[in-house]
Amino acid sequence: MDSSGNGHKMTTLHSSTALTSNVHGSIKLRHWLKKYLPPPQYRRLVRVLKAALGWWHRDDLNQLALLFRTDKCGSHWYTQHYQRYFRPLKNKRLNVFEIGIESGASLRMWKAYFRKSQIIGIDLLDKTYLSEHRIDIRQCDQTDSDRLLRLAREYGGFDIIIDDGSHLNEDVIKTFQLLFPLLRENGIYVVEDTQTAYWQTWGGGIANPHNSMAFFKGLVDSINYVEYPIANYQPNYFDRHIVEIAFFHNLVIIRKGQNDEKANMPELIQRELEAAQGAGIAPTSALVTS
Repeated sequence: MDSSGNGHKMTTLHSSTALTSNVHGSIKLRHWLKKYLPPPQYRRLVRVLKAALGWWHRDDLNQLALLFRTDKCGSHWYTQHYQRYFRPLKNKRLNVFEIGIESGASLRMWKAYFRKSQIIGIDLLDKTYLSEHRIDIRQCDQTDSDRLLRLAREYGGFDIIIDDGSHLNEDVIKTFQLLFPLLRENGIYVVEDTQTAYWQTWGGGIANPHNSMAFFKGLVDSINYVEYPIANYQPNYFDRHIVEIAFFHNLVIIRKGQNDEKANMPELIQRELEAAQGAGIAPTSALVTS
């Protein structure tokens, strides 16, 4: 077991305890204010206080997740990984696109963290009433290719895509195949809650070779496509544009870039081809994911 991962969790738990203590105090204050302030004034004050706390914790996704009450920290342990991958990007002007909205908590977390970015969210249900400054919400099915293409064109593509949608295996795969090409160069694509890959009622199953985890594990080979001993192999889009895949508990993170590194020992690949031909064995592309 990775002790460093446990360290991250313990740090998060300690900060969570401290913040929870503060939250209990703030709840008492909010109850008092709600009792004595007119509703419009109370709501305005709560927004101001949350904005101030969001600024104070602007560099800490764990704290922001707890502040805005998203399950990405606590119920899950995603924010510790997001912190590492997103920190170099946080001060850039990005288009951050999330599938699946619920209460809008994670969108407000992203807004507080990516303070120069536009946050876009879609949901199968109408959640447009949760839109606010720098948060654009649309009602859309995550597999509706026409509407997603229009949205991508409207924003000029996306820099970060987080799939926290239906979690149905078929939807997860179809959405990735549709949206990964719309991700900008050096962008990051995230799939959350991949435990559904092992659940038959979600279209997965441990022995199902077509579940979402099997699909993403198949893409790992794309990174090394130049090493395939296959004559005249034609790389597909994923071969040419996936440069990193990381797997965590119920989480997959994929980085887009130009996968153009050359084979370091092409003469050995040629020897493999010649050996296969001499033995009458036809090279196979069985591991290639289309």
